Amino acid sequence: MSVKLDPIEAEECLRSMVFCADTREQPTGNFHKRMEYLQPNVRETLIAGDYTAKTLLPDGTWFYVPVAVERKMSLTEIAGNLTRERDRFRAEFNRARDHGIRLYILIEQASWEAAYSGAYRSKMKPQSLIASILTWSARYDCSVLLCNRPDTAGKLIRDILHYEMREALDRMVDYGD
Repeated sequence: MSVKLDPIEAEECLRSMVFCADTREQPTGNFHKRMEYLQPNVRETLIAGDYTAKTLLPDGTWFYVPVAVERKMSLTEIAGNLTRERDRFRAEFNRARDHGIRLYILIEQASWEAAYSGAYRSKMKPQSLIASILTWSARYDCSVLLCNRPDTAGKLIRDILHYEMREALDRMVDYGD
């Protein structure tokens, strides 16, 4: 991106950041709990992932942070994505890569202990699930995060997108070196 900002403009952009939730995210009770932490927000059809962020640059164009969070409600859901829905899941990660978007996978109601013990509903064996998740992480250069509570998920999504946006805007600052 060829946009150059001064440090004050970058800080103003960060303060005016808007969180974007994909229109395909179901508006469940947990969704609304997550959205309490993602303010201000809009619903949009995203290229990849379930959540991202944008800010209005001084030239009047929207800048989307090149990061998205792909949220899964449980280990059971990710097991299904890595088995029955693998082609669709792969296509989403390839689409993200093609558009220069780095993905985080956030799995709710989950812990590594639950994954290793098989505390999920799937015929996929624990070692296969863990191997698939970690291979996916290596293959697509994505971070895998697990959390147990919807309020933690909302906070984590907010913080990921905030710090990723801050770093992206900082790369646009012309420090006059």
